[in-house]
Amino acid sequence: MTDVLRRGRASLAFSFFAQGAAFALLVTRIPAIQDRYGISDAMLPLFLAAVPVLAGVGSVCAEQLVKRVPPSLVLRWSQPVVLLALLGVGAGDHVAEVAVALGAFGLAVGGLDASMNMLGVSLQRAYGRSIMLGFHAAFSLGGIIGASLAWVGAHWHLALFVSYLPVVAVMLPAALLGSRWYVDATRDEGGAEAKSGSAPTDAAPEGADSGALVFKMLLPLCLVMTFAYIGDSTVSNWSAKYLQDVLGSSEQLATVPYNVYMVTTLIGRTIGDVGVRKFGAVTVVRAGALVAALGFGVVAVAPGAWVGMLGFTLLGLGLCVIVPQTFAAAGRLFPGASDAAVARLNIFNYVGFLVGSPLVGALGDLWSYRGAMLVPMVLVLVTLRYAGSFDPGPARYGDKHERPRTADVGRGSNGV
Repeated sequence: MTDVLRRGRASLAFSFFAQGAAFALLVTRIPAIQDRYGISDAMLPLFLAAVPVLAGVGSVCAEQLVKRVPPSLVLRWSQPVVLLALLGVGAGDHVAEVAVALGAFGLAVGGLDASMNMLGVSLQRAYGRSIMLGFHAAFSLGGIIGASLAWVGAHWHLALFVSYLPVVAVMLPAALLGSRWYVDATRDEGGAEAKSGSAPTDAAPEGADSGALVFKMLLPLCLVMTFAYIGDSTVSNWSAKYLQDVLGSSEQLATVPYNVYMVTTLIGRTIGDVGVRKFGAVTVVRAGALVAALGFGVVAVAPGAWVGMLGFTLLGLGLCVIVPQTFAAAGRLFPGASDAAVARLNIFNYVGFLVGSPLVGALGDLWSYRGAMLVPMVLVLVTLRYAGSFDPGPARYGDKHERPRTADVGRGSNGV
């Protein structure tokens, strides 16, 4: 099964890459989208909030779908919808058309995020070592390339459709081709998830069986996910404004922190799996939380722009390890119901994204933006309290009843 796993790992990494590029192409061209459709400043927050809300709905739907079909099938068809919806965002002429396109993007991206991480968690179990951070590194790389392509489109004043079309034309067939080698590693040879009708595994914690997800036991990881995305959305939404308005940088220099953040996120995730294998997930998550908190602290007290950028660099190195390890921990905590655990945990990705930006903005207006940076710092430090949830304990990867199988390798079926 070595070649099967390798192909499955490579094809899933490409899916993460494509998703990172598509998401970056959307969020970095929001001003152009607003101008194209004449969306007012008052209406824009509603459009932006609708995407993560619908993504949460999509994640819930994915949890129900994978009870009947493999996660690979959900991923195979949600990724093309995301790419086509991105193209639709640039192709319309009226507000109603972009609303439909963004709605489709949100619903599909929820199923896409959930199913990608389901497959990543199960594939890591089959490998028997940490590989989850590598998938998220591919997402970060896609984000960097997508943001760079968006910059090219903005620099040359390309229409949104013209900017998006080449990317979709390349990635859509590549994603469909790569989907032939997805691996549903937690499915048995008959296509049913290991949790169905099986006894609790010895990796399941006391009080959790293979057919039931105990939300109380998942809650610490949900909080960690929320706090991590509050930190992430703070950087993506406020780093440029903070550097320019608070630290007095130029407009050009203010665009640098987010790019630095993305690059350090990529670096941290690229080497992070090695750290997990050597030191363990608990140590890596604790170190990440401390480095991220230090980054927020440096940003809050920075006397100038260059020190502020140092803080955002530390944030990238710290936050980058937390989210992938949170998904991996959910899979270990509920080895017989990992798909449901990942889908529910994924919802809190969007909760953090929704809360983070308005929270910092409100605190900045009512108090100060320096003070506002201390709030995500405190929240990310709460991760230390829940770091024990990342302990794999007695969990075993690759139990003999969880034999990997390819998803529709050369058969043209739905993979069941």
